[in-house]
Amino acid sequence: MKEEIVIKKALGIDVSKAKFDVCLLTLNMSQQTKIIGTRTFENSVQGIKDCHSWLANKKIASTDLHVLMEATGSYYEKLAYKLFHQQYIVYVVLPNKAKRYMESLGLKSKNDKIDAQGLAKMCAQQQHESWEPMNKSYYDLRGITRQIASLQGYKVGLNNQIHALSQGMYEQHELIDQLTQLVAEIVGQIKKLENRIKEVVAADCYLSEQVSRITAIKGLSILSVATIIAETNGFKLFKNQRQLVSYAGYDVVENSSGKHVGKTKISKKGNSHMRRILHMPSLTTVRCKEPHFIDLFDRVYARTGIKKKGYVAVQKKLLVLIYTLWKKESEYVKKEQKQAKQVCLHKMNLSEVA
Repeated sequence: MKEEIVIKKALGIDVSKAKFDVCLLTLNMSQQTKIIGTRTFENSVQGIKDCHSWLANKKIASTDLHVLMEATGSYYEKLAYKLFHQQYIVYVVLPNKAKRYMESLGLKSKNDKIDAQGLAKMCAQQQHESWEPMNKSYYDLRGITRQIASLQGYKVGLNNQIHALSQGMYEQHELIDQLTQLVAEIVGQIKKLENRIKEVVAADCYLSEQVSRITAIKGLSILSVATIIAETNGFKLFKNQRQLVSYAGYDVVENSSGKHVGKTKISKKGNSHMRRILHMPSLTTVRCKEPHFIDLFDRVYARTGIKKKGYVAVQKKLLVLIYTLWKKESEYVKKEQKQAKQVCLHKMNLSEVA
């Protein structure tokens, strides 16, 4: 019997807090898969070492193995980091993408072992962008900016409690004082974290220069820019604006069929941290009548009669502009400055002709 030619070796990993399940399989020329083995390991440093030894016993070279896992919170990060530095070819996909693939296989049962097998098949049969660890500065910024967002949420909740207590039948001064102290403490913690962002940015020359260029846009603070950069790893894996817009959940979803015409809206199936941080800058740029954005807002508002849609359009444009300035490493030029430059160049051309 003729030996099958293996064209790809794939490892699917289903990661959870305490353990991770793996499925090792091969893909042949006929696009058929064959399971070589399955195992469960502890999600720890020792468990990762045991997995590496298990693969070595099966005579699988790290540089020859494609590994795919889901981005499950932070539980996958240490495993992906260790495998990457052991020279495995690592891929990380969003859970909703993996879920759609599993559904396409027609799997009716679900457990960790089945999920690992489905991820292994997905890895073997599809092409994915290889994963790389996040830049340390961006990783620090992501943790800091997310912590600030959490603290701001707590502050809003506490202020709501204070307002409710102050409007009651009897004012409960002791409780109000306690909550007020907590708000003051949170405000102090947020201030410390904002200063820490400035320190992280200043310590990285490239990051500092890029952030300085982008914050020239009125309404964009260092916190806003740091959040966008941290959530996208410096736009490293994005090849175009369309991918970025989809990742942030600003891609447009239509709901129409035949004579039925439903609402057109953004998908919101993306990074909510990015959409949240762009909300206030969109309000500020419109209020300050930034030419690049006020024109867009007025057009959308005139067409739809809904201010919220105008602000969302501005948020999307802000994101695309940040991406463009970052990729091109260029300065922000205001609309009137750009027009003045074009007029100047036109006059120069006319004088040369004369």
